[in-house]
Amino acid sequence: MLQSSDVIAFVPVTDLNRGRDFYTRILGLPVIEQNPYACVFNANGTMLRLTAVTTVATPGYTVLGWKVTDLQSTVRALAARGVTFSRYDGMEQDEHGIWAAPTGDKIAWFQDPDGNVLSLTQFRVPSL
Repeated sequence: MLQSSDVIAFVPVTDLNRGRDFYTRILGLPVIEQNPYACVFNANGTMLRLTAVTTVATPGYTVLGWKVTDLQSTVRALAARGVTFSRYDGMEQDEHGIWAAPTGDKIAWFQDPDGNVLSLTQFRVPSL
């Protein structure tokens, strides 16, 4: 039923202006609009809505991620903009925080100002 409908991604934030600054200045996403309830971005054709909430529940898992073609250069570019990549106990990550999955995919995680876990993935084999 929904196979021809576009997905809308939602990320909760406690401060829309702080979220807007991070997602535009650091991640480079263009703003479509902002109102008192949400800040809307164009994430390469997908609508991303930062939604204003009183408190962000931090579940400890990835809530939003991007598929990239060159993970190492993307990590370096974001690190140069002040992004700190997360390290997790029990996962062998390289000096940049990149983990190589048994499948050959490579993943790096970081957080937005509200503690939402975001990820970058370079798939070994191109996927959808």
